[in-house]
Amino acid sequence: MDAHATNHHVTIRVEDDALVRGRGRFVDDDGAPDHAFGVFVRSPHASARIRTVDTGEARGAKGVLAVLTAADMKAAGVGNVSAHPPLPGRGGTKLVMPFRPALADERVMHIGQAVALVVAETPAAAQDAAEKVAVDYEELAPVVAAAEAVKPGATQLWPDAPGNIALDWVGLAKEPDANAREVDEIIKSAAHVARLTQFNQRIFPATMETRGGTAHYDKANDSYTLRCCSQSAQVMRDGLLPVMGLKREQLRVISEDVGGAFGLKTGTYPEYPALLVAAKTVGRPVHWMSTRAEACLSDNQARDMLLDGELALDDKGRFLALRVRNLVNLGAFVGPVAAHLATNNFSRCFPGMYRIAHLDIQVRCAFTNTVPTAPFRGAGRPEANYILERLADEAARITGIDRDKIRRRNLIPPSQIPFKTAVGTTYDSGDFPAVFDKALGLADFAGFAKRRREAHKRGKRLGFGISCLLEHSGGTPTESAALNFTADGRLMVVLGVHSTGQGHATVYRRLAAERLGILTDRIFVRQGDTALGVGNGASVGSRSTMTAGSALVRTAETLIEKGRKIAANVLEAGEQDIVYRDGTFSVTGTDRRIGLFELAREAAERNRRGEIAESLDTKATTDTPQTFPNGCHIAEVEVDPATGETQVLSYTAVDDAGNIMDHTLIEGQMHGAVAQGLGQALFEAVVYDKDSGQLVSGSFMDYCMPRATDMPAFRIADVVVPATTNPLGVKGAGEAGTTASLAAVMNAIADAIPGEPAAHMDMPATPEKVWKACQQA
Repeated sequence: MDAHATNHHVTIRVEDDALVRGRGRFVDDDGAPDHAFGVFVRSPHASARIRTVDTGEARGAKGVLAVLTAADMKAAGVGNVSAHPPLPGRGGTKLVMPFRPALADERVMHIGQAVALVVAETPAAAQDAAEKVAVDYEELAPVVAAAEAVKPGATQLWPDAPGNIALDWVGLAKEPDANAREVDEIIKSAAHVARLTQFNQRIFPATMETRGGTAHYDKANDSYTLRCCSQSAQVMRDGLLPVMGLKREQLRVISEDVGGAFGLKTGTYPEYPALLVAAKTVGRPVHWMSTRAEACLSDNQARDMLLDGELALDDKGRFLALRVRNLVNLGAFVGPVAAHLATNNFSRCFPGMYRIAHLDIQVRCAFTNTVPTAPFRGAGRPEANYILERLADEAARITGIDRDKIRRRNLIPPSQIPFKTAVGTTYDSGDFPAVFDKALGLADFAGFAKRRREAHKRGKRLGFGISCLLEHSGGTPTESAALNFTADGRLMVVLGVHSTGQGHATVYRRLAAERLGILTDRIFVRQGDTALGVGNGASVGSRSTMTAGSALVRTAETLIEKGRKIAANVLEAGEQDIVYRDGTFSVTGTDRRIGLFELAREAAERNRRGEIAESLDTKATTDTPQTFPNGCHIAEVEVDPATGETQVLSYTAVDDAGNIMDHTLIEGQMHGAVAQGLGQALFEAVVYDKDSGQLVSGSFMDYCMPRATDMPAFRIADVVVPATTNPLGVKGAGEAGTTASLAAVMNAIADAIPGEPAAHMDMPATPEKVWKACQQA
């Protein structure tokens, strides 16, 4: 989720030619003639006991090869699909981790949970037979909202999670109880306290390409291959190994082109082990592609956080302390890193760009009868930034201090950076006042009053919304890369991070060429295959350029170091006399030289003959600390009080993403990220019926997303302050637009409609909500 490349010129993406010509290779393009096809039977209930599963009629249907149920998963030794790093809770408690089966056994816990897998000769035969699987359910009363799940007397989902609490997390402070008391005293004695309760609603990731996979089983080697969409083949494999009880050499994962991911396609899902078992059972590859309806019922969903925030200020409007309580809906099971993003990811975004010396951030994670939540673009960062920036506007409202002035008064000055925060992070770089002032200037804040008067004459209300942002990017610090020479005289860049549209093939090819002083034409990029033996983490958390880029830089340096030793042998000179420049090794003071690719061929031949121990192929692994991208985003909106319609007229984004290695790619990332943020702010919401647990917004007829006509004019600029924590000086860029845009739009609406109803309005700001706020104003 990160886009950097290496020059300031307009980028020509090498990926695009094949994609625009329809030559991409996506999951559903794997159409070998011997494939069988799978269709999952899914629960129509949010909570129910399974009395029986009758597969007799389905098994006898034409073209059916197998019908698999929980019994088959048990016989194959399939384990818990849920996996999560340990997280400590209050009083030494731990994150509760219920067993998530590949196929439901004794009960179903959410709408759409897979109960059986039908495998047949054709998709139509599989679908017809799936409708013949008879499941006898005893329906139970569900609970779908976290606020209801934690109430006394609520239906209990799991016996080892009393009160439906999966985790009661008390924050990053060394002494959380003492810290909470200190913050409480500051709030009680403060001259002003801004208070807000905001619901960050549940949303769908809604990728263009749905999930899918093709599973193969090799009986001779007792091994599997899974071809699926992912954000890292290595991460997908490593997540499946313990579920399947396999060794590394028994499972290969391949990912090719991926039509959007945004965090959705990182972790393991129940369908994948079921497909692997099916492939072994029928002795043929088994292919499954999710329908859009299935995606709404089974893809990990996102957000769903109820946030209570309190910001204490002195009589001059200086921020003193911040207290946030976060109630998170995990769904029926613990999704991939779901509790981590709701706690660690969330809390490390505070105090943003502001000097707030005292922070008390605590989180409760609750189980409900809904689809599990998991990472989606931002993954805790948009939620944290949203409550902080809504509180900043609320602070301006209750103190009477202008929104720009109260923010500028509290920004961390460059003189205090490196800046250690109250949650233990250290901002290594940044110039927050410069970012803030540039954004206000670019958005023409000075001319806004005139534009507002002109809009009023037309019967419209104009609003100007400010949202400062600071997030942590990087996540998993360890990453590897490789540079391998091919028989046709080219250099292959091998990556573990997987491109899902960011432009990796363009980015890393050019980076390798610059570091080695050779033409890009001789370089190509490979990714998405565990057989390549490269990679440690996924393309998540805006980490790709930071971590994989740093690994590639180190790999190039190591290759040159190796090359100098080999060249010394070939050119019969001392290693200290070998220099490398522009693709050539030469002996200082002589005309003896050998090109990089010629040396690679010579090294391979000598290695084959046993004359030297290694080839010029090189792999390196690095650890890259997190960075702290920051910025200021501004939305200007026009509200029609007669209809409640809100139009985003313009959007200004000024960001510090460190060294800008390619403006075109970063602007593309920004446009996409802002689009997703505007969608959540104005349109999108996953809705479950509270009584039945049925998904009300189960299709694009009911789930509204932004269209091209909803997108504003963009003004995008940067303030470059290089990161000090990696050799490229880059910071993350892929999630800033989503992180900042939520509060920018909602603050603009609150500015357009004075009064508490708009100031406290929850997303999405639908025309009905906006119209009501206009009437009350």
